[in-house]
Amino acid sequence: MKTTELRQKDVAALQSEVKELQKAHFGLRMQKATQQLNNTATLRSTRRDIARAKTILVEKQSAEKSAK
Repeated sequence: MKTTELRQKDVAALQSEVKELQKAHFGLRMQKATQQLNNTATLRSTRRDIARAKTILVEKQSAEKSAK
């Protein structure tokens, strides 16, 4: 997920994106635990996507608070 795509979304869409990414990451962790995950690099990329989305979410939320 690129930052430009995330910055175009509103706060509600970002929150749902974070939840979706967390569910995907959980599924990958379970696959790894049961020895079904072939590409372990996907764990790292989803973790970073979650962090990226959360960072942009906090930026947008703080911008909304300062605008009030």
